[in-house]
Amino acid sequence: MGLTAVAAVRGALGFLSRLPVGRDERAWEAFRTAPWTLPVAGYVLGALLALVVALAVAAPVPPPTVALVVVVAVVALTGINHADGVADLGDAVVVHGGAEHRREVMGDTVTGVGGTLALVVVVAGLALAGLGFATLPVAAAAGLVLVSEVAAKLAMAVLVTLGSPAHEGFGAAVAGDLGERDLVVPVALCLPVLVVPVVGGVVAAATLAGALLAAVAVLWWARRNLGGVTGDVFGAGNELARVAALHAGLVAWELAGRPLGRGVTSRLLEVAAWTPW
Repeated sequence: MGLTAVAAVRGALGFLSRLPVGRDERAWEAFRTAPWTLPVAGYVLGALLALVVALAVAAPVPPPTVALVVVVAVVALTGINHADGVADLGDAVVVHGGAEHRREVMGDTVTGVGGTLALVVVVAGLALAGLGFATLPVAAAAGLVLVSEVAAKLAMAVLVTLGSPAHEGFGAAVAGDLGERDLVVPVALCLPVLVVPVVGGVVAAATLAGALLAAVAVLWWARRNLGGVTGDVFGAGNELARVAALHAGLVAWELAGRPLGRGVTSRLLEVAAWTPW
């Protein structure tokens, strides 16, 4: 891997996480025209999150604790920049008006009801996925986390390569120089997740499909209502795609009839019985 490629991967990790790398201008310039670095960073971040989830699932703790660990781990590793995009997009969704007005709302520093609700949905989605992980074998839970993170980064690659910038700014800096052909390599780099043995090809494919559907939905809405993509759209797409990927994978695992030990339904009934109220 050449020096420019290394700098691009560093830039991707710096943009997508709180890891102390890739914060210099050289790394940023290399990253912004290299969407292939998104799934590469997804493998790195997914592996770190998978390790934390594996430890939580293996530990003798109740499912709600596993759920809390999942939320805390995601926030601790990836930060809140992309969550801010979720809030801004949520506010833009609920307001009335044209694309320019919606973009103005997204730039407002005050979070409204739409943004708050969007954040609640994302956090609840992560926590409920954590409850699902508590029903899985340790290796399967870790594998699903890894696949989901790679899938979320592929969703971001879809947004930056297929989306056109809504205005000058972050969106233009990232998506302005890219096109459909730039999506080929990111897709190819994601294909190995289809053969992760502890997850299975069908479940992995469903996980990728969940993330891609989320990306397509966000891209469609942004084109119709914002006039294109923005930095907030990229961040929100990442968070929404992660949640969609996790739940698509959990549903596919359940439907595939793999031996879960205790089924998801019975385990959730246990959680309900455990809850003090």
